[in-house]
Amino acid sequence: MVKIEFLGPINKEAMSLDIKNLNELSEILKNDTEISTWLENCAVAVNDTLVGSKDIELNDGDRVSLLPPVCGG
Repeated sequence: MVKIEFLGPINKEAMSLDIKNLNELSEILKNDTEISTWLENCAVAVNDTLVGSKDIELNDGDRVSLLPPVCGG
């Protein structure tokens, strides 16, 4: 299972999914109205490393974090 974390203002509980890559995750989250609005603007990290491709292979025990843009001062 892969743990999915939603950080910052996304305000959704973490979930565990049996997925093989970020493409599969994207397809699942597109159908979730709470998350779908965030998808285009979020950075994604796998095991605390930012990634830019959805083709990265995920393994059992990996952690994916969705990081929404934030403002600060």
